Amino acid sequence: MRRKLVFMFAGVGLLLAALPVFAHHAFTAEFDAKKPLKLRGTVAKVELINPHSWIHIDVKNSDGTTTRWMIEGGTPNTLLRRGFTKNSLPAGTEILVDGYQAKDGSNRANGRDLTFPDGKKIFLGSSGPEGPPPDAVKP
Repeated sequence: MRRKLVFMFAGVGLLLAALPVFAHHAFTAEFDAKKPLKLRGTVAKVELINPHSWIHIDVKNSDGTTTRWMIEGGTPNTLLRRGFTKNSLPAGTEILVDGYQAKDGSNRANGRDLTFPDGKKIFLGSSGPEGPPPDAVKP
């Protein structure tokens, strides 16, 4: 009986350890590769959090209003290895983001490339359908 109880607890422990894997989403679950977009806006906030980083930008609309977009990037570790830190994008910096819109039509996008004001690009390294462009460089 005791042995059975030990195996049961071990099994439950393994299942609980696997829960974060199930919570992680695939690109195609949330974003549409057939809806590419380019967003030019100013940085409002940068969140280097797991499992994905988020860059919040304010995009000016043609009618003069502003819309806040959330851009999903790769893991903080992935971006840090490319030289990107929270200080790389201070609030108010104007950037250009190439990415793919959320399937639900919300103001969220999966970021592919981020272009800095000086023209340098960085591959955001999220779960998108393509790899980094050949001209992507560290900021």
